[in-house]
Amino acid sequence: MTQELSEEQVNRILQGIKIPPQPQILVDLQMEQIMPNPDMNRISKLISQDVGLAGTILKVVNSPFYALKNRITSVQQAVSLMGLNSVINIINGLSIKSQMSDETIVNMNRFWDTANDIAQVSMSVAKQVGYPNPDMAYLLGLFHNCGIPLLMARFDNYLEIMEESYAHPELRVVDVENQRMNTNHAVIGYYTAKSWNLPKLLCDVIAEHHSATRYFATNDHRDSEGKTLLAILKLAEHICGNFRILGKQAEDLEWQNISAEVMTYLGLGEYDIEQMEMNFAEMGIGYQNYRY
Repeated sequence: MTQELSEEQVNRILQGIKIPPQPQILVDLQMEQIMPNPDMNRISKLISQDVGLAGTILKVVNSPFYALKNRITSVQQAVSLMGLNSVINIINGLSIKSQMSDETIVNMNRFWDTANDIAQVSMSVAKQVGYPNPDMAYLLGLFHNCGIPLLMARFDNYLEIMEESYAHPELRVVDVENQRMNTNHAVIGYYTAKSWNLPKLLCDVIAEHHSATRYFATNDHRDSEGKTLLAILKLAEHICGNFRILGKQAEDLEWQNISAEVMTYLGLGEYDIEQMEMNFAEMGIGYQNYRY
């Protein structure tokens, strides 16, 4: 049985939510909710494509209000448990809070598009390499950069800092950000994911997602679920051209340092990667399809 949230509870939940939802996703959701018989599966799918919406829904369903024994990581399951009215109230609340300028929307497109694409590719790679929880890989792909829009809102020059960080030949992306801002998007992302009640494993990998060299050094032969998720994520980022879309760079310097070890760890070869890139390009996923 679903439990509906009061207006006061919805307002309390939305306090502190700073990652704006994609305008087109909101439009599609609002169109769906006015249909005579709203399709819950379509609503779930649309929410799953947006970092802010998905994070908020998972935060709510994993809150003490629902008092569930097990943590929910599926947006579809969360929407089913919460019920249509509660979900619509939250969406409408976020829609009211989200008043962005055209310039902000253009800048945010780089973040929204890469998050959705990397999530899809992460899930596909997870299935191909036999990782038993592809939904977790999807969530990691969707949420791993959730610190970026928060830093964009805090620092007017964050996009320039991000491009500088991707261009540095020696330092990690987060090292450059730490030098310039005394914080970085991986740390901010960790605390954001934690506040959304996401699984600890997911939060930990988000915190470490620009420290992959440490996990894939040639003398580090330890296996773990977190390491597997990190390997899947780094491959997905490379396939999606994250270094070009977010970093505005011609070469993926981070991938060059870890590619051989990551591919070996996942049991993939160059041919496998090329086939993936071709398949996803046909689906419209990859830096070739972006024009910023």
